[in-house]
Amino acid sequence: MFGKRRGRGKNAKAGPPVHDDLVRRDFTSAGPNRLWLTDITEHATGEGKLYLCAVKDVYSGRIVGYSIDARMKSSLAVRALESAVARRGRVAGCMVHSDRGSQFRSRKFVSVLARHDLVGSMGRVGAAGDNAAMESFFALLQKSVLDRRAWATRQELRIAIVTWIERTYHRRRRQRRLARLTPVEYETIMTPPAALAA
Repeated sequence: MFGKRRGRGKNAKAGPPVHDDLVRRDFTSAGPNRLWLTDITEHATGEGKLYLCAVKDVYSGRIVGYSIDARMKSSLAVRALESAVARRGRVAGCMVHSDRGSQFRSRKFVSVLARHDLVGSMGRVGAAGDNAAMESFFALLQKSVLDRRAWATRQELRIAIVTWIERTYHRRRRQRRLARLTPVEYETIMTPPAALAA
């Protein structure tokens, strides 16, 4: 794993899951807003670390919500999830899968899940494969943006991340598993308009 983190000391253990693992490494979905993955990554800048929490719809690979901040608190994960709900609209019943990080076990995050009728799911401790489809997105971000140069300020890295997600990843990067379409093209072509709020 690259710039991954956790706000735990070296000997601290992840807390107990607040949800069962309902995904069991089956990263497939028959339609939008049925299975979302979420996780947090970090990267250094000249001003200190910058954290990104992203929410990915497994159906198209689209990043449906994200939040970027200088601190890795539960509010980072809450804002990412709230942005996904705001962008997608009708999401009741959607499963949201994460690791056992404290941000995803927080009372605030769990209450957002409940408020929007989302179903929580959590992988096992230390099992990177339990959220492999999200890790692959972060690895691509790492290669395409984060490791390309040194970032002097958090703001310039923030702009680079948002630009890459919205312009390149969503609209230009064709994916083999999507029949060589981009996430936006795939959703547009494969999904009835009523099913998509975005």
